[in-house]
Amino acid sequence: MDKALIRQRFAKATDSYDRQAGMQKHVARHMAEAIKRHIPDSDGWNVLEIGCGTGLFTREYLRGIRPGRLLLNDICPEVEPYLSGLPTAYRLPIRFQACDAETLRFPAGQHLIVSCSAVQWFERPERFLSGCRELLTTGGYLAFSTFGPQNVREVASLTSETLPYRSLEELRRTLSGVYQIVYSREEILHFTFPSPLDVLKHLQATGVTGLRSRKWTKGQLEDFCQRYHRQYAAQDGTVPLTYHPIYMICKKQGK
Repeated sequence: MDKALIRQRFAKATDSYDRQAGMQKHVARHMAEAIKRHIPDSDGWNVLEIGCGTGLFTREYLRGIRPGRLLLNDICPEVEPYLSGLPTAYRLPIRFQACDAETLRFPAGQHLIVSCSAVQWFERPERFLSGCRELLTTGGYLAFSTFGPQNVREVASLTSETLPYRSLEELRRTLSGVYQIVYSREEILHFTFPSPLDVLKHLQATGVTGLRSRKWTKGQLEDFCQRYHRQYAAQDGTVPLTYHPIYMICKKQGK
């Protein structure tokens, strides 16, 4: 996992992210609704958000909920300007901390730790998710979304480049020994694009590109688009892209 490359790609995509991130908006809404449905009144809580990006999920979460303190984190310091209006807009004490979240260098005493569409980029996600327990108060919650093995499967099948996605069952097995699992769900979502090139533009605009730094030649790009179209195109010529979001809400019990 090349975190420098990941940071570079997401930093480059900040201006286009919110316009192109239709799937991420769906996941953010679902995650915010699940938190409000499965977690008791959290007004006044200390909340830590991991991988906040441009604040897509943050704004969904803050609709109707007023935490006491909100600490936002992202590996890209470049996102901070996109968050600067939040304290005034929501009249909340909000602080931003740019760092690699896997270090877990955050203050303890958190009532809720949330993360939306970020954990799949971690080198050791199980270690991070389990380690969040030490930052939570007794009875505190960890709520996150990530992606499963079917994510962007069309691109993966043609490039052999993919993240080491964990399945819902793998995550449940890991976390059930650490937390009480309050909620878990997965979805398979299909988005349609006019062409394979539009798929690549969408992935580039949201920072969700391959693992390796690759500059395709014109011939390689044409070959990829031809194979994508040949294998996946519908009768009307459009092509699909699959997303596989996973949602979990976990509760810390005991000390």
